[in-house]
Parts: sequence; C-alpha cells; structure tokens
Amino acid sequence: MLLLQQLINGLMLGGLYVMVAVAFTLIIGMLNFLNFTIPALFMVAAMMMWASMTGNLPFGNETLIGIFGEANMWIAGIIVAIVVVSIASLIIERFTYRYMKAKYGDATEHALPLVSSLGFLIMFEHMVISAYGSDPLTVISPFGDATFSIGSILFSYPQVISLILSLGIVFTLHYIIRRTKLGRALRAIAERPETATLMGVDVLRIVPIVYVITGLLCAISGVLFTINYTTVDAYIGDTVATVAIAGMVLGGLGNVWGAVIGGLIVGILEVFSIYIVGADFVKVPIWGLLLIILIFKPTGLFGHSAIGKGKF
Repeated sequence: MLLLQQLINGLMLGGLYVMVAVAFTLIIGMLNFLNFTIPALFMVAAMMMWASMTGNLPFGNETLIGIFGEANMWIAGIIVAIVVVSIASLIIERFTYRYMKAKYGDATEHALPLVSSLGFLIMFEHMVISAYGSDPLTVISPFGDATFSIGSILFSYPQVISLILSLGIVFTLHYIIRRTKLGRALRAIAERPETATLMGVDVLRIVPIVYVITGLLCAISGVLFTINYTTVDAYIGDTVATVAIAGMVLGGLGNVWGAVIGGLIVGILEVFSIYIVGADFVKVPIWGLLLIILIFKPTGLFGHSAIGKGKF
C-alpha cells in the first residue's frame, strides 16, 4: 500500500509538470525554438499568488482585500497571476518573436529568440529577487489539510483538483487544435509558416495567441503549485521547468500527448526517487532514464523525426 500511495503522489505531482511540459511543447511545435521564459512565467505566477495571499503585492493589497475580503485573497491571487502572466507573455512575444522577425527575418531561426527569452528569464528572476529576496517564502494553503481516503490511500483535494484540471485543460487544448479554425491556423504555422502566410493565415496575429496560451498554462500550474506545496522562491521556475523539459523530451518533442505522458512519468519517478534514494539524488534517475531512452529512441516515446510534421 505504501508503494501505491507513492504512485498516487507521483501522479498528482506529475499533473503540475504536465502543463509546463505542454507549454514547452506548444512553443517548440509551433515556432521551433526553446522558450526559456516559460520557467520565468511559472515563477512569476507562483510569486504573485504568494504576494496576493500574504499582502506583499507591489501595488498594495488594500483594493483587492476590499473586493474579495481577506478570506478570499487566494481567488484574487489567481486572477492577479493570470493577468500579470498574460501581459508578460505578450511583452515577451513582442521582443522574442515579432520585433526580431521584423528586423532580422529568417536570421531569427532559432538562436535570437532563444537568447532573448533567456534574457527575459534572468531579468524576471532578478526583479523578483530585488523585490522579495532569494530565500524560500511560505504561505498557508487556503484549503488547509483537506484530504480524503479510499481504503488506506490518502488523497489531497488540491492535488486531485490540480490533476483533473491539468488533464482537462490539455483535452480542451487538443480539441481547439484539432477541431477549430484557430487550431487549423496553428497547425498550418507549425507545418510551414511561409506557406501558411501564402494561404491567408495572419501569422503575426496567431503567434501572440500561442504565447498567451503557454502563459496561461504556466500561470495555472504556478498557482496550483503554490496552493499545493505552499513554498516558492525566485528559482522555483527553474526547478520545475528542468523536470518538465525532461518529461517533454521523454514523451517526444512536439507531441502534446507525449508531453502529458512524459510529465506524469517524471512526476512518478521523482516521488519514488525521493522515497528510495532521497531528495539529494532526485534528478539522477529522471535524467538517467531520459538519456537511456534517447539512446534507443532519440525522438522520445511518441515524437516525430521532424518537429514540424504532423505532431498535433
């Protein structure tokens, strides 16, 4: 039963990694570069959630307390995190894709967006450090120790909600990509942006939507992480994104459902690694498994040899 409990805990943790892994997958699949601002957006969302719930917002908490009341500041934190991260995503899109594309054209593939996104990551981290320091910050979960049990297996309500919500968001995203006009435009850009433009797809209008979607995934996962684990810091995005990248590559670059499976696998593996060998060596089994799989299947479990072909 103890091993089954660890498996459940791993699935719950993996649910958070799923959304970050899918965020990486969307950017790589659509625009074919690794967006280093994703860990920064996750961290900003987590910090905004913490700041809202503890009265440490840069612009003050009085207005939000007047609207939501002190008992419901976690709801205000969700809204603040989503709004801030969405705006940040649009700013990042402007300077990692739109401005670079307009000024340098094809020279932006793929180093300039990658380097500029890395610059945003460093900038956001140091802005947070300047405001709140680099030490871990804690918050009291609005749900307390809300748990239920099935037999001898213990479940946390926030963790179950997080897993269900993350999978629900991925299902919704998959439906949008496969069944809607926006999804067809996104898949056309993923296949070949130049051809999509010739077919009438407004690439410069669609790409910001990709950034906002990835920002929303990061915001929701950052909020859920804060509620579930109650401890955040300026580098929490790096920690989570490192594991999420492993899950994304494990599942297969550019494959949304591969990112889901990969995220759940690394969540389970992390929990079992902590249980068996301790937290100090938790990254060794994750990246060791990744390296072994890449040796025998370089595209990951469900990946394609060509990142831009038929992945959605």
